[in-house]
Amino acid sequence: MAIWAQYHHLLALFLLTWASAVPTNANMEGDALYALRRAVKDPEHVLQSWDPTLVDPCTWFHVTCDSDNRVTRLDLGNAKLSGNLVPELGKLERLQYLELYMNNLVGPIPEQLGGLKNLVSLDLFHNNLTGSIPPSLSKLSNLRFLRLNRNRLSGTIPRELTKLGSLKILDVSNNDLCGTIPTTGSFSKFSEESFMNNPRLEGPELMGFVRYDTRGGCK
Repeated sequence: MAIWAQYHHLLALFLLTWASAVPTNANMEGDALYALRRAVKDPEHVLQSWDPTLVDPCTWFHVTCDSDNRVTRLDLGNAKLSGNLVPELGKLERLQYLELYMNNLVGPIPEQLGGLKNLVSLDLFHNNLTGSIPPSLSKLSNLRFLRLNRNRLSGTIPRELTKLGSLKILDVSNNDLCGTIPTTGSFSKFSEESFMNNPRLEGPELMGFVRYDTRGGCK
């Protein structure tokens, strides 16, 4: 009986040690990516390798990781995906490139993407996304490329985005944005090509005495 007790004690100790060794970040990031897989239709089966039973999502196609097995890139441009973006993507804390352009994604841009503090490039252009541009994207202090063109986004351009000091490329053209175009901060260097083909968009502010409606008067 003593031997069995000792055996069970060692087994419990082994299981406890094994459980603590499992990379919880990888589990969390795998869950976040699998939430995206569940939310989209994938006629070309580009997400077929996204197996939720694997602890580490770094073995999945279209996913790139760093030396710590944390997800740094998601490359799913022109993959014929349709469906919604999911708020769980905001859990990919080390993500630098989120490439989901030229698909048929619908619905809003999750405000949780503002939590991706390492994001360098956010490319969601050429989809059918609706709703407004989340002001939370202003938290992306490392963001250099923000391309949201050719969607069906509406509402005003959040003034908070002018705080993005690293922003080099901005494109919100071919949407249904309204209000006026910000001209302060990082927005002072963008040409009108970044904003063209938004029929209800006025501006830029400070030119022609167009005043920004702080009450968000456009719908």
